[in-house]
Amino acid sequence: MDLGTFDLGLAGWGLFVVYAAGVLTAVDAVMNARTPQGATAWVFALATLPLAALPLYWIFGRFKFEDYLTTLRDFDSEIADGLAKAKEGPLRPFLIRDKRESDGREVGEMRAFDEMATLPFTRGNDVRLLINGDATFEALFEALDAAEDYILTQFYIVHDDDIGRRYKRHLLDAARRGVTVRFMYDTVGCWKLPKAYKRELEDAGVCLCPFTGPRNWLKKLRLNFRNHRKITVVDGRIGFVGGHNVGDEYLGNTEDFPHWRDTHLRVEGPIVQGLQLSFARDWYYGTREELDGLVWAPEAAGADRTALVMSSGPADEIETCGLLYTHAIESAEKRVWIATPYFVPDGRVLGALQLAALRGVDVRVIMPRTSDSVLFKWVPYAYLPEVERAGVKVYLYEPGFMHQKVALVDDDFAIVGTANFDNRSFRLNFETTVVTRDAEICGEVASMLERDIERATRITREDLADKSFAFRFAANATQLLAPVL
Repeated sequence: MDLGTFDLGLAGWGLFVVYAAGVLTAVDAVMNARTPQGATAWVFALATLPLAALPLYWIFGRFKFEDYLTTLRDFDSEIADGLAKAKEGPLRPFLIRDKRESDGREVGEMRAFDEMATLPFTRGNDVRLLINGDATFEALFEALDAAEDYILTQFYIVHDDDIGRRYKRHLLDAARRGVTVRFMYDTVGCWKLPKAYKRELEDAGVCLCPFTGPRNWLKKLRLNFRNHRKITVVDGRIGFVGGHNVGDEYLGNTEDFPHWRDTHLRVEGPIVQGLQLSFARDWYYGTREELDGLVWAPEAAGADRTALVMSSGPADEIETCGLLYTHAIESAEKRVWIATPYFVPDGRVLGALQLAALRGVDVRVIMPRTSDSVLFKWVPYAYLPEVERAGVKVYLYEPGFMHQKVALVDDDFAIVGTANFDNRSFRLNFETTVVTRDAEICGEVASMLERDIERATRITREDLADKSFAFRFAANATQLLAPVL
């Protein structure tokens, strides 16, 4: 046998297998890619450079998380039946009866929000803004210390630093006094969290669950899908959601980020059951455990605010997060103010912003000048020519990093949650958003954002033109990475 011929044959077969895998994966891209443009790009890459494109596709190329949808199919069927009964039972006094209370336009606006929501608009809620880390963690720890029955808590990032250890102590104290504590974390966001941190919680009786669920080796490559939610529910009566994770940087207590701007919510009323439902679904995916003993009969809060919860993710049948923002922008008559750390809109949302500005709506986008990611140094400028030409005003927050995810539409809707204004949050991450329809809360959010704008600098196309060619090229190139940013 000629050894050279044998080696060539082996190499040839290896090449054949790689290209065959590339072709088969290209078929998957045609069937499952989010857009025709995305499918075209993946097919071209898989057909011409399969050795490089194959691992990239299985990490970044998929836009649907089939595991989650399949796992929760029966669970969601039971939830749908239970929710239908609740709407005729304990939830009924809190549901908004649009046709009796609103004009035709408002009926349509609210119905669209309701159709996308985890729990539709309800009255009887209290919604309190928590501005920055001190207010957020003070309220959160106070609620944890007052827990009597159970705590459900999940974060994308938890650090083993000063605030992370304080958070752990409050969970440990609750578990030791007999409170059932369930703690869920994202494996990507918490990859630095030491095993000793988790082991101490488990030894005290805290139930831990990484957001992974049973996966084979191939599915473990899908790092694109992350649980970006930050939810805490105490006794089914008090809930928290917003931009804060658990880490010293979220208090502005690190050398890299001495000033951190963020917004969270503390909520009471039937809206808490929406947060609880979102957690229960995630917990079932991670553990296959249905949570018993949770409080599902809502109680009216002291305030009477109208609000809903929308939990979105890559298992949704429709892209609810992007549609939520598109609908909110299209419904605006006077103003749309958006505060986001990452502004990477898709064509649909970008068009809605441009059209809103063209019809005379005051459209403002607030972003940080300083970012926690080197790629986002150029992002504020990437879409600047397109939006500024239509009349959108873009502001860069100056004091430090701004991480809040907030939107205000007229005096009608205030939106606060975990979702950034980017493709990852719209399509790839599991997110939770609260929409409040209340003039007083909208006024508080407006005042908050006005203070942020006072500490920001408006930028224009002229500012981009004054930058170097290398900077302008990097800004344009950033848009090419938009699908995975």
